[in-house]
Amino acid sequence: MHAKIFSAATIGVDARLVEVEVDLALGLIQFYIVGLPDTAIKESSKRIQTALKNSGIRLPAKRITVNLAPADLKKEGTLFDLPIAVGIMCADKHIDLSAEFLAETLFIGELSLDGGIRGIKGALAVAFDAQRLGKKRIILPKANAQEAALIKDLEIIGVESIVELVAHVRQERIISATRISLDDFYSYADGSSVSCIDFAHVKGQQQAKRALQITAAGRHNIVFIGPPGSGKTMLAKCLPTIMPRLTFDEILETSKIYSISGKLGTHGLVVERPFRSPHHTISQAGLVGGGSYPQPGEISLAHHGILFLDELTEFKRSTLEVLRQPLEHRSVSIARAHQAVSFPASFLLVAALNPCPCGYWGDKKHACTCTPQKIGSYMERLSGPLLDRIDLHISVQSVDYTTIKEAKQTEISSAQLYKAVERAIARQEQRFGCKTMWNSLMSPDMVDAYCVLTPEAENILKKAFDVLRLSMRGYHKILKVARTIADLQDADYIDVVQIQEAILYRSLDRTIGEHK
Repeated sequence: MHAKIFSAATIGVDARLVEVEVDLALGLIQFYIVGLPDTAIKESSKRIQTALKNSGIRLPAKRITVNLAPADLKKEGTLFDLPIAVGIMCADKHIDLSAEFLAETLFIGELSLDGGIRGIKGALAVAFDAQRLGKKRIILPKANAQEAALIKDLEIIGVESIVELVAHVRQERIISATRISLDDFYSYADGSSVSCIDFAHVKGQQQAKRALQITAAGRHNIVFIGPPGSGKTMLAKCLPTIMPRLTFDEILETSKIYSISGKLGTHGLVVERPFRSPHHTISQAGLVGGGSYPQPGEISLAHHGILFLDELTEFKRSTLEVLRQPLEHRSVSIARAHQAVSFPASFLLVAALNPCPCGYWGDKKHACTCTPQKIGSYMERLSGPLLDRIDLHISVQSVDYTTIKEAKQTEISSAQLYKAVERAIARQEQRFGCKTMWNSLMSPDMVDAYCVLTPEAENILKKAFDVLRLSMRGYHKILKVARTIADLQDADYIDVVQIQEAILYRSLDRTIGEHK
């Protein structure tokens, strides 16, 4: 007796079709699973036998052979428990499912010993690709039904136990397909929410706030350099409050990554822009992803959001260097002996560091105790190529008491800053004809076409190119930042004011270079 059930495995953020073939034959009572399963799948035989027994279903007294095809695809996780159990019940004629129903359906889920069906990782990724795989419905744990129901024109059946599933397929107790409205999820905050901090709470630091407005409008990477307690971390946490809502496509892409990582919240979607702030002791694999079965790292978990690296110079230099390729290509590729996977990594980098080991070089309140040699050694932890990929370098100074008192009634709120950001985003959408294209992503051809300078601005940029010893990347980044500043000011051309401000934000190239 033989049965074929369809399931899926996630490779990176994509789903691959897996055929679960179950054969029952006379012989010694044994349970074999073949097809490159990992340890969790090999152990599933014990879970499946006990779950069926405790659901009132007698396991056939025969040799059970399960093949997960294609056999050369490595498979991991517990999502094959349910399709194997369904395959055994079909082969034993405990349930009778038509060939058409089986051909149109994917089964995924983990079994508990009492016959319950537990939630799994990667349900949204499987649902996203289900129609591409030629399937019309997915039967999966009820805990994952909401995230999977985000995909339109796909029937999502969420079940809590084997008993409930058997009753449904026998049409004894029909389970309604799960439906959701995306608007229902916008009232929830998933992940690390920092939106309670408003720019009005930050005293002074007008230049830093202006730089963050430019960052939000054009998606430009930024680094803050300043003494301890100057507000660098608080400024970074304010940035999400002046960034636009995630679009529907961005919600899907980001939620897929969190789904395969098993990090989706109780509401099943990521509806706020991610804000990831890994500790400086993080490894390369933790930052970019990795493992024998590659999993997303922090840069992918920050997809369409913010990656905040506090105390940048405390990270290992080798760890920081792995950011160079993702910052350019907006994705990361991880190669292993048996497979290579890619994860999206379109994140906005926000970094903060002290100017020297003691933290007070250039501070107005405290004297620096570091020698030039110590400062040089400290700054050598940051490579030139990495700094070259950061668009804005901002000096953040300590705030004095007068500024704190005077700023109580004059601080600009996030809502006020966002008005100009919204206008700049609208101009970019009109320019590029796309909601997910930003000034920071412009190609060299686009820079030539859209970053048109007046003759006076051209002369200023020419002088800055030599004085700051800019690379071609640095040159293009100044033009892209200037284009964003012009968009914030509703200007069609880049004039002297915009180019001077953009150059100001690269002046730390030379300052840091003096101590390296």
